[in-house]
Amino acid sequence: MKNMDKGTIIRTVVLAVALINQILVANGVSTLPFTGEQIEAFLTNAFTVVAALVAWFKNNYVTKTGGLQKKALQAQGLIKK
Repeated sequence: MKNMDKGTIIRTVVLAVALINQILVANGVSTLPFTGEQIEAFLTNAFTVVAALVAWFKNNYVTKTGGLQKKALQAQGLIKK
């Protein structure tokens, strides 16, 4: 246990919780106080937000490093100015 990093411990705990939840659901015990519609709405909203952020951030050179990359690409004639 002493040599395990934090990520390994977190993943192991999450896996254990997921397995316990799956066993309870398989036996007819509802462990989450949400309806199917609420879960669907949350997942749809989360997907939309993530997709919007990725689409905005990807190749928009919004960071300082991104600005330097854009200048280097322009200098090489690889993108339009």
